[in-house]
Amino acid sequence: MKLVHLYPDLCSLYGDWANVAVVQRHLTDLGLEVQVERCASCRQSDFSGADFVFMGASTEKSQKAVLEDFRCCGDALRRAAEDGVPMLFTGCSFELLGEDVTDASGSVHSCLGLSPFHSVEGTKRIVGDVYGATGLYDAPVVGFMNKCSRITGVETPLLTGLSLGFGNSDDLGPEGLLLRHVAGTHLTGPVLVKNPRLLRWFLETICQRAGAELPDEWPIYPYEEQGYDITVRELRKRFEK
Repeated sequence: MKLVHLYPDLCSLYGDWANVAVVQRHLTDLGLEVQVERCASCRQSDFSGADFVFMGASTEKSQKAVLEDFRCCGDALRRAAEDGVPMLFTGCSFELLGEDVTDASGSVHSCLGLSPFHSVEGTKRIVGDVYGATGLYDAPVVGFMNKCSRITGVETPLLTGLSLGFGNSDDLGPEGLLLRHVAGTHLTGPVLVKNPRLLRWFLETICQRAGAELPDEWPIYPYEEQGYDITVRELRKRFEK
């Protein structure tokens, strides 16, 4: 298995590097040989050989710093996405999958165009916990958000609605993006460590695409499950009052 981690130095706020680490650990525990390719430039990677691609959260400044390099790999990333390679983009890296990002000064930055949505940055940050639903499975998704953008035009969100927190453009609205096996979300913290069911969905998708045999019984990681259960319980208290 080859896991590609894009811009691990510039785009790894909030411990988001752990999204790759937890995927690697679980695949290794299934008896699979796993290689992590850390790419300071996406031009260093052959996405056609990737089994999973990840790009993490960053500051708005770092997002713009990697944008030109990221755009150069647009065709390769699109081909990989069309070929079914599972991908996860968290924080403001998710915004680079759309048509453009308009920064707080009004400058428009063209992006990958994988999905026809638009991101507009403001001067006020949107910070807080998130509790929402996804169509991927019947369990809540939890996480933390720190962004300054509003996103419009997403047709297929990762989270179909929120009970707590801010979505792409509205309070309690849909959040993120899901295009086949490509997921984008502003949830950080890292989202796959916080959500064992979402991690399982990625693991199953990775293994099925690679032709690896799925286990009859998946390994149980008590601390992951306990951490998730505690977070769900505490967040529910805030909107069930």
